[in-house]
Amino acid sequence: MQTLKHGYQGLSLLFTINWDRLLFPLTILAALYLGAFLGSL
Repeated sequence: MQTLKHGYQGLSLLFTINWDRLLFPLTILAALYLGAFLGSL
């Protein structure tokens, strides 16, 4: 049980450190999609 708890805390720490690396590409993809949608109108 303790190993599972430490593993979860490690995963949470990695997500906290790298959340901007996940958010940045998603933001770019959303902007490209929105630009393509507005360009097709």
